[in-house]
Amino acid sequence: MKKAAEVKKTVMFLSTLVILAIHTGMFWFVWDSYYSSFLDVPFVVKGNLLVVAIYAVLLYAFSLIYGAYKVGYFKTSEVVYSQSLSLLFVNFITYCQISLIAGHLLPPGYMLLLTVADIVAAALWSFAGSRLYVRLYPPREMIIVYGGNRNATDLVYKMSNRADKYRICASISIEEGLDVVKQEISKYESVIICDVKTEMRNKLVKFCFEHSIRTYITPKISDIIIRGADDINLFDTPLLLCRNHGLTMEQRFFKRALDLVLAGIAMIPAAPIMLVVAAAIKLYDGGPVLFKQKRCTLNGKVFEICKFRSMIVDAEKDGRARPATEDDPRITPVGRVIRKLRLDELPQLLNILSGDMSIVGPRPERVEHVEQYTKEIPEFPFRLKVKGGLTGYAQIVGKYNTTAYDKLKLDLMYIENYSFLMDLKLIMMTIKIMFMKESTEGFNQQASARISEETAGLMQDKESDAGDKQ
Repeated sequence: MKKAAEVKKTVMFLSTLVILAIHTGMFWFVWDSYYSSFLDVPFVVKGNLLVVAIYAVLLYAFSLIYGAYKVGYFKTSEVVYSQSLSLLFVNFITYCQISLIAGHLLPPGYMLLLTVADIVAAALWSFAGSRLYVRLYPPREMIIVYGGNRNATDLVYKMSNRADKYRICASISIEEGLDVVKQEISKYESVIICDVKTEMRNKLVKFCFEHSIRTYITPKISDIIIRGADDINLFDTPLLLCRNHGLTMEQRFFKRALDLVLAGIAMIPAAPIMLVVAAAIKLYDGGPVLFKQKRCTLNGKVFEICKFRSMIVDAEKDGRARPATEDDPRITPVGRVIRKLRLDELPQLLNILSGDMSIVGPRPERVEHVEQYTKEIPEFPFRLKVKGGLTGYAQIVGKYNTTAYDKLKLDLMYIENYSFLMDLKLIMMTIKIMFMKESTEGFNQQASARISEETAGLMQDKESDAGDKQ
């Protein structure tokens, strides 16, 4: 079994090398037959090999960042999109590079033709690779062991959208008893353990490990905190150290430096775009251009976030928070465009420069939402150990309508595994998700109504408390 798995991995790895070799070979042809002739002093063999090698390394790096080789893991359409995005970046960088070598801008025609040919080759490889993956890795027959019905139902629904990877054939409640659950698990190749209490879950995990059963687990908050712990090897007894204080002083320094540099650079191309957006909003209904709202950031500090107004004036004039839904009538025609392109977020560059926000971090939530979610999820304030961000792990991996609890888990994964390189990777990944419809998917009507009612109840409680104090 293990040997067969290694063979399958080797086949998929070789398929990755094939597409990398095809793209590199196509660039070699364009460089050798056209662009190298523009050099005043032509390169010899080593110089040409260096140019091609740099191209291959850049392409491999960008492809890893965007998941362009994750055939089977992502849907075929997303693999094609990731490949195309990687090729666009690398071919643009390479064009700038060879123009600098030549000492002047070179004709871009052949590079454009190369990009088109690259994308066609990438699409063909993605479709062929997906078919090969399905043959090598057919969907596993799985059973889900659940403790909480609601979360298990949501998870089954999400996984059913990837029937090419997961086939949930049965479900069983942990209330059936540990022996019965173990017996049922033994009949399947994989198991999903969802919202099972820690003591029972640990026994199931050990059972699956003993019998080499693939196990998927929905993590608890404590699991995520422990995953970010450091190993202590001073003694012969293993220790894990959870620092639990957010970022170190050095991390905060370099993170702030990155914010200032990138936000300052981004303001240069963003300024004319912001002027156009501001004019469009003003011309449409004459209302205010900017929308300000109180949000929570590091250590619960409240600040006013700046966004371009995408809704009608006084969209929440009664004070009740109503998250945007799909086809929300409050969103203006201009608003639909700028929300789709994420242009409504551009004024937040000012929040970053002022120090209230970071480029990468948990999305700063509304004050009333933080209070509401904290009542439901006591651990929700854990995400306030770092500054709120314009983009972040939860925004990239999740969606606009991802549940508060799942967003909290994703945010804690970012905080507990933070690194400077992770910030750079997430910034690059943000470019990828900007044009993906799934990431901007709004709340459905029921979810929006529920949040609105809960927020209204919270405000009434506040008013009642204030009256009692008087």
